[in-house]
Amino acid sequence: MNPRKKIRLGDLLIDHKLISQAQLEQALSEQKSSGQKLGRVLIAEGYLTENQILDALSEQLKIPFVDLSHYKFNPDIIKLIPEIQSRRFRAVALSMDDNGILVGMADPTNIFAYDELARILRRPIRLAVVREIDLLKTIDTVYRKTDQISSFAEELNEELTESDIDLGALLADADVADAPVVKLLQSLFEDAIQIRASDIHIEPDENVIRIRQRVDGVLQEQIIDENRIAPSLVLRLKLMAGLDISEKRLPQDGRFSLKIIEHHIDVRLSTMPVQYGESVVMRLLDQTGGTLELNTIGMPIALLERFEILLRRPHGMILVTGPTGSGKTTTLYAALQTLNVPEKKIITVEDPVEYKLPRINQVQINSDIGLTFSAVLRSALRQDPDIVLIGEMRDEETAEIALRAAMTGHLVLSTLHTNDAVSTVSRLIDMNIKSYLLASALHAIMAQRLVRRVCESCTQADELTEQQQAWINSFVDKKKFNVVFKKGIGCARCNYTGYQGRIGVYELLEFDRNLSEILSHGDSAQFVKEARNSKYFRSLNMVALQYAVEGITTMDEVIRISADIDSIVDKDMVPIAKEGTI
Repeated sequence: MNPRKKIRLGDLLIDHKLISQAQLEQALSEQKSSGQKLGRVLIAEGYLTENQILDALSEQLKIPFVDLSHYKFNPDIIKLIPEIQSRRFRAVALSMDDNGILVGMADPTNIFAYDELARILRRPIRLAVVREIDLLKTIDTVYRKTDQISSFAEELNEELTESDIDLGALLADADVADAPVVKLLQSLFEDAIQIRASDIHIEPDENVIRIRQRVDGVLQEQIIDENRIAPSLVLRLKLMAGLDISEKRLPQDGRFSLKIIEHHIDVRLSTMPVQYGESVVMRLLDQTGGTLELNTIGMPIALLERFEILLRRPHGMILVTGPTGSGKTTTLYAALQTLNVPEKKIITVEDPVEYKLPRINQVQINSDIGLTFSAVLRSALRQDPDIVLIGEMRDEETAEIALRAAMTGHLVLSTLHTNDAVSTVSRLIDMNIKSYLLASALHAIMAQRLVRRVCESCTQADELTEQQQAWINSFVDKKKFNVVFKKGIGCARCNYTGYQGRIGVYELLEFDRNLSEILSHGDSAQFVKEARNSKYFRSLNMVALQYAVEGITTMDEVIRISADIDSIVDKDMVPIAKEGTI
């Protein structure tokens, strides 16, 4: 299809009786004042939906509509259109055959864009119409910065080879914005933001540099051959974080903020001397969207309601447990968002302070000057708080102060590194905490993990392995369990991993009078038995398995998070309501 004849969208929609002449005139008037495209104005005014516009264009121009949210892209074809032109013309290359290239466009009536794309591609073009929002998401996903990162690394390597100038002085000069090392770091951060990476690792090896980004909890690696640039990268990052650039023998920690692609990012940086230089790990904290609300972090409705009831109690301790990277801090911050009202005084003791929250007094731990968790906690309790958040209970002293605070009119929130909710009590007792203190102060323990979501664009049925089937059989009666599980085969949208995004798996153990009484007597075996059979308790394994049943995650993910949890439970505990549910 060659759109040589200009089609007026307004006339087209009137011809299809989708809008009236009066509505078109109103929209055109609004368009003049706002500068937006006519289609956006019509949608904003509620005259019609985007799908109605796309269907009309598809019918009039005799071109197909392509749903990009479920399209399997070929990375070699999609990059036939450079990213700049793809964003400018709202176009993406979809497929190629002997008849030319199929190009999806948000506005296939744009003659100028069509001519420019034909000049770039130098092949016959066939058009398809696509949703603009899906197109922009696709561009963000498929146009990675890996080529750019490699290019700037080569440029920096050439500069280091050809120049004998004082590199330290060059990089310390803030005006050298076009230095290759700065361009390289900018591309590195932009790529990390586009793929929603939580961490960036820069690791010098004998002959290469490994740049690894943690996406949805899993590292993705890019190798750069120019290993001579590693000291330059580390030097620039140290300068940005205000660290000692002359100290290369000891680990250092720092932080800095930057703005990348309209995102405000807090970067926590850690350096460590290794065999071939210094390793750098950066934790990226996106401050743009603020902290999450409890109802947006994926907590099941029934569990969310119970957790909110617990948060409304005036005193007591609530613990959130799990390994590093399981989302404990996110859950606690979301809880603080719920509790953060003018009537409540909230103090947090953290190491480090990850997100800045209004109206909340946040204290950063600094052990070098004696500002430890226990020292800050003692002072915090003299500040007349209603609610206290302790980033982590690392020692007996901190735990005991926190528990006594929970018994004396304060709501205390904290975290602990344990495998599940039930084993948390044993861990605290191992820290020499008296069982009667736990029985009096503990109100609830929530254990959590994060599992990766199956990519919706490339999902398909998954045939279970013998190991996976045996794992299920240890929990559920095989005769009453007949489910088609899902997995992602990998596509451009999920960077060929089969997963996109994560969801929390939660296990809530509430302390009622019976559990508290058993705990106060120190009967650990009886406590474990009663806890697993308590009213609202549902194990992490069973919650994760339910997600797999619903096609949200895969059995690989379920088994991964349960590897360090007991894999055998009492069959009487497993509720089988009907075939296909658990």
